[in-house]
Amino acid sequence: MSTSPTDSRDAFLRDPIVGPAAWSAPELAADGSWVQALDAGEVAEIDAAFRAAKARGLDYATVRKADFPLPKLAGKLAALLDQLESGRGVALLRGLPVQDYDDEDLRLLWAGIGTHVGPLLPQSLDGKLIRDVRDEASGKFAKHAPSTAEGSLTSTQKAQSNGPLRFHTDRADVLGLLCVRQAGAGGESKVVSAVTVRNEILKRRPDLHDLLCRPYWRTRETQDVGGGRKVYAMPVFGFRDGHFCTQYSRTFVEEAQRIDGVPKMTAAMDEALDLLAEVAEEQCHTFRLTPGDMVFYNNLVVYHGRTPFTDDPASRADRLLYRLWFAPAKTRPLPESYRETWGSTEPGAYRGGMMTGGASQAA
Repeated sequence: MSTSPTDSRDAFLRDPIVGPAAWSAPELAADGSWVQALDAGEVAEIDAAFRAAKARGLDYATVRKADFPLPKLAGKLAALLDQLESGRGVALLRGLPVQDYDDEDLRLLWAGIGTHVGPLLPQSLDGKLIRDVRDEASGKFAKHAPSTAEGSLTSTQKAQSNGPLRFHTDRADVLGLLCVRQAGAGGESKVVSAVTVRNEILKRRPDLHDLLCRPYWRTRETQDVGGGRKVYAMPVFGFRDGHFCTQYSRTFVEEAQRIDGVPKMTAAMDEALDLLAEVAEEQCHTFRLTPGDMVFYNNLVVYHGRTPFTDDPASRADRLLYRLWFAPAKTRPLPESYRETWGSTEPGAYRGGMMTGGASQAA
């Protein structure tokens, strides 16, 4: 018997979601399928592709998939992409010898690998494709004050500080982080299945689950709208054509509440966000990236966060990750509410990122 879209929507509002994306922390810790390691031949292949691209004068902003052939690594990258879209929603590839390259060369090398995951998305209004994730709020990398006029760090500033990061998603189908250096202390990565969080909220408080399926007002990042702040509304939990999705950053919800004219959240809406944070902490898997690790998250099915950290620059233990955003070919359809910030809601589209109106970094 066929199921109508209305029937599917009704089932989403009342039934738990099952499948590999609905994992618990113990299950992920015991499951080695999401972790792969580079072998010597693959490392040599990556190095050869890097050296050829560099000799041609390419950099991280100009390298394309065709410029960076990786036939030996193709099998692992295909498994990684399948894990992200149809599996756990998180994948880890280990063993890149980052110590053999300087920081600038690593940008080219990382972007070259990244082109095999999908076209790279801009992360700023000027089209920057790689973001440094490091402590830029203090010390020699200080670039901004510890607080904004509103009294709190923006989402981007929080990522570029040494403080904790609450669970959130980035605005791209897939996020990739290359660990260049790890902190002297702290800086553990945290990941949780948003599907499991959603199922647990549905079980405990179906009334709050219902609210999370309704629109919350948010702000767009200032850099994404050319210096102006734009608000929009979309649910935390979404559903289309049998696929779950989520987009969530409490920071943007809180910022929207400080803008004149934005409807105020009810106490129940705030309680729903509190419960989401509580369940995410209960269900999360915590792990420590080591230099040479490449971790990938499907932002539509997992939330990620970070513990606070302390750098020790004297021993080169100053935490540095390189962040890429990807638009892979195999992705899920999105609800219409995503069009405001993602551009397209169709599967496999070049979507998300800080859309600048310029040409895409396509393969």
